Amino acid sequence: MPFINRKSILAILFLGIACLVYSQPLTKPSAPDEWPSDYSWWKRNNLRVMQCNLPAYEANLNVDSLMEDLQRFSVNTLIINGGGIMAFYPTDLEFQYTNPYMQPNMLADVIERCHQLHIRVITRFDFSRFHRTIFQKHPDWAYISPNGDRIINDDMYMASINAPYVQEKSIQMVRELIDRYPVDGIFINMPGYHTGNAYEGTYHGIDQNEYDRQRFAEYSGSLELPTVENRDDSVFLKYEDFKMFTGDDWMSKIHRIVKSINPEIAICTYREKYVDIIRHESQTNSLPYWPYMSFDNVTNTMHSQPDHIVSNASIQQISFRSRYNAIEPEETAIRLYENLAAGSGLDMSLMGDFRNYEDERNFKIWEEIYAFHKQYEPYFGKYHSPAEICVISPSYWPGGPSGQEYRGIQLMLKEAHLQYDIINYQEIGNRKDDLRKYHVVILPQISDLSAESIQTLSDLCENGTNLIATNQTLTGNPEALEQIFGAKAIEFLDDGNGYYLQPVDKSFFPHFAEQTLLFWKFNLGLYDLSGCNHQYLPILTPGRPGPPEKIGGHKPTGYYAVGLKKHGKGTAVILPLNLGRLYYTHGYEQHKNILLDVIQNIFPGSSDLVITDAHPRVELVLQEFTENTAKNVGGNKRDGLILHLINITGFSGNTYFDPLPVYRSSYKIRCNQEPKMIYTLRSQESINFEWRENYLEFTLPRLDQYEGLVIKY
Repeated sequence: MPFINRKSILAILFLGIACLVYSQPLTKPSAPDEWPSDYSWWKRNNLRVMQCNLPAYEANLNVDSLMEDLQRFSVNTLIINGGGIMAFYPTDLEFQYTNPYMQPNMLADVIERCHQLHIRVITRFDFSRFHRTIFQKHPDWAYISPNGDRIINDDMYMASINAPYVQEKSIQMVRELIDRYPVDGIFINMPGYHTGNAYEGTYHGIDQNEYDRQRFAEYSGSLELPTVENRDDSVFLKYEDFKMFTGDDWMSKIHRIVKSINPEIAICTYREKYVDIIRHESQTNSLPYWPYMSFDNVTNTMHSQPDHIVSNASIQQISFRSRYNAIEPEETAIRLYENLAAGSGLDMSLMGDFRNYEDERNFKIWEEIYAFHKQYEPYFGKYHSPAEICVISPSYWPGGPSGQEYRGIQLMLKEAHLQYDIINYQEIGNRKDDLRKYHVVILPQISDLSAESIQTLSDLCENGTNLIATNQTLTGNPEALEQIFGAKAIEFLDDGNGYYLQPVDKSFFPHFAEQTLLFWKFNLGLYDLSGCNHQYLPILTPGRPGPPEKIGGHKPTGYYAVGLKKHGKGTAVILPLNLGRLYYTHGYEQHKNILLDVIQNIFPGSSDLVITDAHPRVELVLQEFTENTAKNVGGNKRDGLILHLINITGFSGNTYFDPLPVYRSSYKIRCNQEPKMIYTLRSQESINFEWRENYLEFTLPRLDQYEGLVIKY
């Protein structure tokens, strides 16, 4: 019989107890009286959402079969059509079009049956469009482009946010439904301004509706509504502020009426103010695919808006024009496990209900992962991140070159297993206390920042936080660029193809012991770095293009690609390079190694939090956890660590396959408290470990698609 030490015996005993406590499948969510009466249901952060986006013709769904399916998938929250574009209930409002397939009792029956099963119901509203019959009476309520065009989908017209349909009638629609039905929440789809037809991928321009003109003039002091999106135009920048103000003002009206009727009705949408649940989406709509999208979305929103619950929906469809074709099951699994690892619940959005579905390949994945979350619910949703690196995001919905730069920086950190959080650039000033905990803050191409944000970054660096800025960060604030980073932008080369970087100092760039030149393309900034304390990576000219006989002639430009400036206890590093974008689109490790060497130099302990020999495509997310139970409401006691391992080895760049098993991966984790035991949630095994000098070491025999390792204090 093999030797079993005392810790292994304790782990086996505890694992048995844990399985008894947390593996009993519940038939319903916890009864309301188990939680404090003043603790709103969504704050538990244990959502298992399914959104059934019903086409009009599916309003006659079979309620019995829907209930069977919701139970099969361990759903505790259903999002289903309510009103707006069309009413799925008998409305009395003349300005709300009634679904011609509407069944009078369908919505009422769904809500009643769900509540019998302790499943909460959120009704969906969409005020972005209204029916042709309403347009014929009120054309002034609709969007109109600078060219006089309307945005039309079949018989539905795009609404203008400042016209009465949105500003007044939407409030009445919400009120009618929640007065009639005991819903648990409302979800507002596509709130805000629109410049195009998202369903057809066409651009039409800034809405020129007369209500918009009048309100913008009142807001701006009689300025004319802009017709072109131009960030160099001060009027357009004023319009951007106007959009934020009017969007928040409308949501405040929704919030006021809903909470006056029932404060326990959750408000859910994609905005941040006057809501209870911030919705986000993982979509497959551009190349290259981004396998870390769910982690990105949840972490970005959660750390930027820590007072809200985040629900990140995995969108089942491939695109708006391919609604009935699903993404690959392996991609769905990655998205859902990343939701859990980042600290959110589960959320899926599909077209219609589950019966006679056109693409059922993901059903098994939903059933498995939703049941897993239900089984081990106390281990999810109440996390504290130990990450010491923070990435500043350019948006909650990043896109274009800045989005690629941002994602490329994340990709480098993910593959190096460096733990990091994300905070939106607009929240820097609001999150100054949270930012103090990080040793490194990375700004990937954040060109403009508010005065408050700049001051926050300056104070952070003075007090020991190291800053890294890439590409055109702070070029919209040249004084701050010089003051914080010691840099002045001289010239931007939109196409740096042919230029080389020269890693001369091998002590600073140890990854390049065998390289003397690093190729470049995309943007390359030529900066005066004379205000820096140190300069690295000389930039060489392109030299002579041509056949092998003629190449060469690369000469120093006199410019450098890395500058370091000391501030009190911290260091600010500028890299005027599209470093992230180049790695995101091309994936040459030499560009990743530039960033990793910079981080290691300014923060030598950067890789000490988690040390592993796991494959770079094994995603590691380490969290401190408090058991997410009623007794821990308001408490801050840490019950241990949980290490989420998501196997992405099946991702090939443009296809998702089954991941390859990863055998005998080793882990060394900084852990200041000796654990009582370690056990796995997926395979339900105890793990032998050693703890010494505040480090925990263990080996995982096998990793398949996912594993959660609970390190119990």
